[in-house]
Amino acid sequence: MQIAIVLFDRFTALDTVGPYEMLCRLPGAEVVFVAEHTGPVTNDRGDLALVAAKTFAEVSSPDIVVVPGGPGQSDQMENEILLGWLRAVDATTTWTTSVCTGSLLLAAAGLLKGRPATSHWLALDFLRQFGAEPTGERVVTDGKYVTAAGVSSGIDMGLTLVGRIADDEHAQAVQLLTEYDPQPPYDAGSPQKAPAALVEEFRTKSRFILR
Repeated sequence: MQIAIVLFDRFTALDTVGPYEMLCRLPGAEVVFVAEHTGPVTNDRGDLALVAAKTFAEVSSPDIVVVPGGPGQSDQMENEILLGWLRAVDATTTWTTSVCTGSLLLAAAGLLKGRPATSHWLALDFLRQFGAEPTGERVVTDGKYVTAAGVSSGIDMGLTLVGRIADDEHAQAVQLLTEYDPQPPYDAGSPQKAPAALVEEFRTKSRFILR
C-alpha cells in the first residue's frame, strides 16, 4: 500500500506529519513524500524541511494521497504540474485526502465538485468557488474523498483511515501506542469556542478574505 504525501514550499508541518504518524502504522504501508522536485522542501516557518524522495512523475499510482495545506498552498492553486498529477492519480487511488487548506488544492483540481468537504475555518467558504459544499465538521468522508479541517485534525483523519482500512482494533492500537489522548489546556480550538475578539482578529488578518 503506497501512501503519497504531497510537499510544496511553505507547507504546514503538522498537516503532513500528523497523518504520517497514523498512516505509516498501517500493515504493509510504504510512505513516500512527493513533490515537483526531489530534495528538501521547507515548511511555512522556514525552519524545518522534509525530504521529497520522489517527483510527481515518479509516483503514478499511489493507493492513498494526502495533500497538506499551509501558506504555500496559495501559490499552488494554478500549478498544473501538481493539479494535473492529482487528477491523474485520483483515477486509481483508493483514498484521496487532504488536511487544512489542502482541500482547496483538491477542489482546484476539480475533485470535490458537488461533494461535502472541510478545510481550515478561515478558508472554508472558498470551497464554494470550486463547487464543493463546505461543512464545519472536523473530518468529512464522501466516498473515497476524506478532508480534514485545520492542522491538528489531520491526526483524526489519519486515524479514521486506519480504522477504515485495517479495523477498529488496529486503529485503537495506533491511538494507544501514539498516546493520542487530547486534553488541551484551553477550549479555544474552534471559532465557535474561542474568544470572539481572537476570531475577529484572525479573520481580519487572514489571506482568505472573500471579495
